[in-house]
Amino acid sequence: MTEAYCVKCKAKRDMKGEKEVTMKNGKKAKTGTCSVCGTKMFKIGG
Repeated sequence: MTEAYCVKCKAKRDMKGEKEVTMKNGKKAKTGTCSVCGTKMFKIGG
């Protein structure tokens, strides 16, 4: 599991259901949901 900042919880949380994506500029990133509240999360440089 990847750790990312959750805006709703205002803390670093584990990301569940994470997928690796490529942004428009070609850099890698990961997207998923917060394991506590279910809010969408995004982490650049995964």
